[in-house]
Amino acid sequence: MKNAMSIDLEDWFCVHNMEQAINKRDWDTCEMRVVENTRSILDLLARHRTEATFFVLGWVAERAPDLVREIASRGHEIATHGYSHTLLTNMTPETFEEDLRRAIRVTRDCVDQEIVGFRAPSFTVTAKTLWAVEVLTRNGIKYDSSVFPVGFHPDYGMANASLAVYRHNASLVEVPLSCAEVMGKRIPCSGGGYFRIFPYALTKRLLKRCNDQGRPAIFYLHPWELDPGQPRIKLPLLKKFRHYYNLNKTLARLDRLLGDFEFTSVRKVIGL
Repeated sequence: MKNAMSIDLEDWFCVHNMEQAINKRDWDTCEMRVVENTRSILDLLARHRTEATFFVLGWVAERAPDLVREIASRGHEIATHGYSHTLLTNMTPETFEEDLRRAIRVTRDCVDQEIVGFRAPSFTVTAKTLWAVEVLTRNGIKYDSSVFPVGFHPDYGMANASLAVYRHNASLVEVPLSCAEVMGKRIPCSGGGYFRIFPYALTKRLLKRCNDQGRPAIFYLHPWELDPGQPRIKLPLLKKFRHYYNLNKTLARLDRLLGDFEFTSVRKVIGL
């Protein structure tokens, strides 16, 4: 079964975990490491002959347009991650639409691709922000990949959302992040922190279970997650653990994953 490989293209300081430590006004003073880290991912994808979807943060596209062009030139899908990495739960429909339009504009300036996919920062399409569906539809987005069908996380999640791909309306498809169902419980196995924290053997078993249940796995990762050399910022203990744990193992694990499963872009998995 073909699964979806996706990369949320943002730098280490753009992460929601860092918001209390690094003000967005100071992003331009931070060391940008996204170009080198992304090229490591691109080289690995090329070695495995795997196409992926890159959800590009507009702020990064403005500052590293050549990187976005390189990603596209190497055969990958370009989608949008919004402009400012502001959680939808902290926005209004009006501010979200402004952010989305800016993101699409600056990203579209980099590539000769239609932007049809969106992923919300920190997966914040939730029951409280379903107004985003109308905004996305109005702005030509064909699929969203923001819904995490879990109920335990403080920032995101829709506990009763479908585990499988579904439609919000006639124009917008939802591609939820993957969870395996085990004894009636939903266990996230989509990537990111779960990929770094869980033993690789567990991730592999859970992703296989998704496939056995008839669903393609929707996997995600950030370029900073394979960068143990990034600056170390003082964070609360839980946030420190979530951000820095096993950064030195991620690249090797991704290499194994690409060998153990078949992946392609989100767009191809859902047949757009």
